[in-house]
Amino acid sequence: MTARLDIPNRDARRLWLWTNGLAPTPTGPLDVAGTIRALGLLQIDTIRNVTRAHNHILWTRNQNYREGKLWPLLEQRQLFEHFTHDASLLPVELLPYWSVQFHRLGARAARAPWYQSGLGQAEIARIHDRIAAEGPLSTHAFDTKVESREMWARPPHKKALDQMWYSGVLATAKRENFVKFYDLGERVFPDHDPMYEGPALRHLGDAALDRLTIATPGEVQRFWGAATAPEARDWAAQARTVPVRVQGADGTWRDALAHPDIETRLATAPAPTTRLRILNPFDPAIRDRTRLQRLFGFDYRNEMFVPAHERRWGYYVYPLLEGDRFVGRVELKADRAKGWLRVTGFWPEPCVTWRAARIEKLDAELARFARMVGINHIDWSTARP
Repeated sequence: MTARLDIPNRDARRLWLWTNGLAPTPTGPLDVAGTIRALGLLQIDTIRNVTRAHNHILWTRNQNYREGKLWPLLEQRQLFEHFTHDASLLPVELLPYWSVQFHRLGARAARAPWYQSGLGQAEIARIHDRIAAEGPLSTHAFDTKVESREMWARPPHKKALDQMWYSGVLATAKRENFVKFYDLGERVFPDHDPMYEGPALRHLGDAALDRLTIATPGEVQRFWGAATAPEARDWAAQARTVPVRVQGADGTWRDALAHPDIETRLATAPAPTTRLRILNPFDPAIRDRTRLQRLFGFDYRNEMFVPAHERRWGYYVYPLLEGDRFVGRVELKADRAKGWLRVTGFWPEPCVTWRAARIEKLDAELARFARMVGINHIDWSTARP
């Protein structure tokens, strides 16, 4: 039996930040497609608090990034859009293996009450045929009405479009002002040979571990959201991995699997920059809250959809990462038309002292973040540290 490799907590943090592109100082030549390829996926989100999540995530890794540099890559077919744990952009190289997700999500949407459109097959076919004849169309090109006042209610034509989109019959051709334009999948997706389910799931499992470096089968499963728990366990039983024990922030040890070149990664992954970073709530480094708590001892939740009186912190709260630890969190609001960014909440982490040097780092990062969206005035409506 192979002895397990012990990975102390500081090394586990270092590996995780390096894996997520957060080790180097975020400067240098900009390669947006390369960044997404390295991360595996980029979650996209509608909320624009200061800037939308996908822009912020890319900017955090290279501060030469500016809004508008992402969507041309979708139209150039370097990326495609589909659903992982949420709406995401994925490298086009992944497309042959994504047939399993098209099939599964398409079938799930077709039978889920949430996505039952209420339209007959002939009406759905007419939506498809209109796109085939006219080219990319957004949901605004159709006029069926919302039949419910529930928060996430959608008109019947939007449900029909989504059903076809999940299955890959339709695809996102482009986005304009974040509005999705649907076209036939065969016209959007580059030519590729879809992989059978078994090889596709094995590849996705290997690709997930490559981007996690260290993981449990459950974490591999959740990375793409494509496999079931039993399939992830089957992958783990067959995959080429290294057994390890990982120390948590609380000192406890946990068994996990590591990438085959774990020893090389341990030897070569650099220590993270000491620059203080403002992370987006949807950043992949903090998406798995359980993993975040275990590795960093940082308790975080997204409270955008939590009633105000039940929030522990605030509506849109950004974790603050310095080196290999989280030192606090801030709530920010912005009015881009008026040119201001406001700090409306600040919460230091327990046992973290905010002396002048750390405050200067936060001020510098706030200024850089504001400049990214053309804002030149920053103020605080809460007590400064």
